[in-house]
Amino acid sequence: MKTYVVLFVIVAFMHTITLVNITIFSGEWNGIVLTISSILFLIAVFYFSTENRASRNRK
Repeated sequence: MKTYVVLFVIVAFMHTITLVNITIFSGEWNGIVLTISSILFLIAVFYFSTENRASRNRK
């Protein structure tokens, strides 16, 4: 799967959980949403750095 597709899916999921938290739960789960978003961000950074390093080694 292309790197930009994975990163787009992660960002879309982060925005979706934030939207659901605000609209459905009235912001009651801010801590949980922040934790999930932070973990997803770290996964995205790790994935991007891995793909970037692999791309450099192929050249």
